Parts: sequence; structure tokens; C-alpha cells
Amino acid sequence: MDIRQTTAADFIKVKAVHQEAFGPEEGPVIVSLLDELLPDPTAAPILSLLAEDGPRVLGHVLFTNVVIQGAEPVAARILAPLAVLPSAQKQGVGRQLVEAGLKQLRDAGGELVFVLGDPAYYTRFGFQPAGARGLKAPHPIPVEHAEAWMVQELCSGVLGRVMGEVEASQVLNRREYWIG
Repeated sequence: MDIRQTTAADFIKVKAVHQEAFGPEEGPVIVSLLDELLPDPTAAPILSLLAEDGPRVLGHVLFTNVVIQGAEPVAARILAPLAVLPSAQKQGVGRQLVEAGLKQLRDAGGELVFVLGDPAYYTRFGFQPAGARGLKAPHPIPVEHAEAWMVQELCSGVLGRVMGEVEASQVLNRREYWIG
């Protein structure tokens, strides 16, 4: 399996992976998010990675820019969305995409990465509850799902020094993407 940065020519493949991975109900919502998010200037800089096995696309992950209001400027991104074809799930594709993205962001001077997702999955990569670290989500997260709002420190010493409300790109900051 190869992991590489996407190109404009990959966009149809990327959307197809998300459509299939998220299914008939959520798939169109995620594809619509991608249609708007990828060209959103407030999402830049982005990191978009594709996992392939020969000509077959297996998965995709997107990291976009976020700003922490009321804090000193930091290089921060949010991981959203991540998709792996159902036929390729539980084979390490998602893990390799996330790890490759975190490494590239770290190597590029990234300091923090956020995610709203399954704690059982994302804690494997070193993510921890963000709210407990003084980093609020763009929209309130119900108490029963508070642990799903997570952060990972890519540069030692940033957590604890930086606190505030995270503001995602204009597209991803919409309330409908934060209410499950």
C-alpha cells in the first residue's frame, strides 16, 4: 500500500471512497462537505492523503487549518474526515493514513491536531480529551460525548500553554457538522 498526497485529479476517487465508507445516509453529507471544504481558503493549508494498492484507492484522510481563539498563534489542524473502503477496513489502512498525516504535519512544524471521533480509536495515536486541556470545540459537545473531542500535541510544551476555543474553517465550522 502506498500513501501519497492527493492531486486535483484524485477528487472523484476521494469522493467515491467517502461515499462508500459512510454509506447512503452519511455519504452524501460527507461528499458535500468535501465539495465545499477542499476549495475553502480558510481551510488552508490542507493535507490530503490517499491510500492506494496499485490502482485501487483504499482510503483518504484530510487535515485542515484551525485557529485557537484567545490564544497565541499555533500551527493547528483538524483531522476530518477519514474514510476507508469497507472492504479494506480492519487492515491498518486508517492507521497508516493517520500516522502518515501526523508525521507530515509534525515534520512541517505542526503543533496541535484535533479530531472529533471515537476515543477508542483515536487514543491509539496519542489523542487525548481536548476539553480537559482548556481547548473548546467550535460548538458545544454533549457531556456524554465530551471525550470524543480530542487533541494531540505534535510539539512538546504546547498543551497547557495554549487554551481557548477552536475555530475550524468557514465550511467545517458550521453547526450541522458538530451535532451528531
